[in-house]
Amino acid sequence: MNLDQMLPAVIVLSSLLPGIFIFLVKEESHLLRGVLNMTGAIVKLLLVGVMIWGVFHGHVYETRLTLAPGLTLVLHADALAVLFATLSSVLWLVTTIYAIGYLEHSPNRSRFFGFFSLCVSATVGVALAGNLLTFVIFYEILTLATYPLVAHRGTPDATRGAKIYLAYTMGGGALLLVGAVWLQALSGPADFVQGGFLSGLQPDVWWQLIAIFFLLLAGLGVKAALFPLHGWLPQSMVAPAPVSALLHAVAVVKAGAFGIVRVVYDVYGVGFADALGLLTPLGILAAITILYGSGMALTQDGLKKRLAYSTVSQVSYIALGASILGPVATIGGVVHLVHQGIMKITLFFCAGNYAETLGVHKVSEMDGVGRRMPWTTLAFSVGALGMIGIPPIAGFVSKWYLAMGAVEADAYWVLLILALSSLLNAGYFLPILYRAWFRPPPKRWPEEHIPAGRFETMGALLWPPLITAAFCLAAGLFAAAPFSPLEWATLIARREYGP
Repeated sequence: MNLDQMLPAVIVLSSLLPGIFIFLVKEESHLLRGVLNMTGAIVKLLLVGVMIWGVFHGHVYETRLTLAPGLTLVLHADALAVLFATLSSVLWLVTTIYAIGYLEHSPNRSRFFGFFSLCVSATVGVALAGNLLTFVIFYEILTLATYPLVAHRGTPDATRGAKIYLAYTMGGGALLLVGAVWLQALSGPADFVQGGFLSGLQPDVWWQLIAIFFLLLAGLGVKAALFPLHGWLPQSMVAPAPVSALLHAVAVVKAGAFGIVRVVYDVYGVGFADALGLLTPLGILAAITILYGSGMALTQDGLKKRLAYSTVSQVSYIALGASILGPVATIGGVVHLVHQGIMKITLFFCAGNYAETLGVHKVSEMDGVGRRMPWTTLAFSVGALGMIGIPPIAGFVSKWYLAMGAVEADAYWVLLILALSSLLNAGYFLPILYRAWFRPPPKRWPEEHIPAGRFETMGALLWPPLITAAFCLAAGLFAAAPFSPLEWATLIARREYGP
C-alpha cells in the first residue's frame, strides 16, 4: 500500500491513536495528556494540508478495506471531503487549546479528552467516507463517542440531556441504516460519485428511490437538527462549552448537514433529485427550520440555548443551498458549511468564557459585560454580526451566494426566507450586543471566578475565540483568495455541475 492509499486512513488514525492512549493517562499527568492532544491535532492538520494540495491538483487519495463480499470500507479524498476534513482539523486544534484551559480543574479529564479525540476521528471519517456504508459506520461511531461528552458533568441534567441526545441520534441512525441497506440492495455498491450514480436506474424503481431519499433525509436530519427532529439539540446544552462548540461547529450537526449534501450531489445527483421532485420538499423543510429556529431563539434567555436555536436555523442554510438547482446556490450552501462553523464556534467559546469567568449564563445577566471582558465581547460581536449577514464577515458571503443562486434558479421565495431570517437574526443578536456594550455593569457578577486585572480571563480561553473571530473576518475579506472557503466551494460546484 503506497502513500496515496494510506493517507486517508492515517489522517483518521492521527486522532484515534492519541485518543486511545489518553484514556490510559493518569488524571494528574497534565503534561503528557496535553502533549498527546496537541501532537495529534497538529499532525492531523499537517496531513490534511498535504491532502489539500494534492486534491487541488487532481491527485487521488483512497484507502479501501474489504470487510466482507460486497462490503468495502472506503476512505476517499475529493474536494468536498477535504473541505469538511480541513474545517474539522483546524477547529479541533483550536478547541483542544480551549478545552485544556476550560477543564483545568475538572475531574475525569483523561476520559473527556479520550472521547474528544474519538469524536474528531469519527468526524474526519464521515468527511472522508467514500461510500454510503463507510459514512454510516463513522456516523454511528460519532454518536457513541459524543454521548459521554454530553454526559461529562455527571449531573442529573447532564445525564438527562445525554439520554435525549442518544435516543434521537440512535433513532436517526437506524433510519439511515435502513435507507442505506435498501439503496445498496437496489443499486449495488453505493460509492459517492460526482453527479450521482442513480440516474441510470429504470423508472419502475423510482418510487423506491423517493422513499429511500426520505429515509436518508430523516436519518441525517436528526443530527442536522431539521425541524421537527431538532429536540435533542437545546437539551444537550448542559454539556461543557468545548463540547457545545464541537457539537454545533464541527461534529454532530455539521455531519448531518454534510450527509445531506452528499446524498443530494453524490448519491442522487442534483439534476436527478430535481427530476424526482425531491429538491422542493427539502427546500421547504429547510425554510421552515430556518424560520422556526430563529423564532425560538428570540424567546430564550439562556445564552447557550439561544445559540442552540440559532444553530437549528443557521445549519439549514446548507440544506437550503442543496435544494436549489444551480451552481451559485451550491456554492452558497457548501461555503456555509465552513462559515457557520467558524462563526458558531466563536460564539460558544465566548459563552463559555462568560460562564467560567463571571458566572454569566443568561442574556439578562450580560449588562455591561463588554466593559469587563472587552476582547471576548469583541469576538462575540464579530460572530453575531456575521450570523446576521453584515459585510464583510463570512456570513454575508454565504447569504449573498444563496440569494444570487435563488435568483439564478427563479426561486424568488428563497429571498423572502433569507430576508426574514436575517431580521430575526438581528432580533436575537443585537439586543445581546446592546446589553454587553451600552448598559452599565452590575455591582456584582453572578459568580466571578477570575477577578478583574491585567487579563480578562486565562489565555487558553481568550485566544481561541480571538483566532476564530479573525477567521470569520478573513473568510469574508479575502473570499476571493486562493484556497479560501469560497474558492474551494466554487471548485466543488464546478466539479459537480461540470464545465
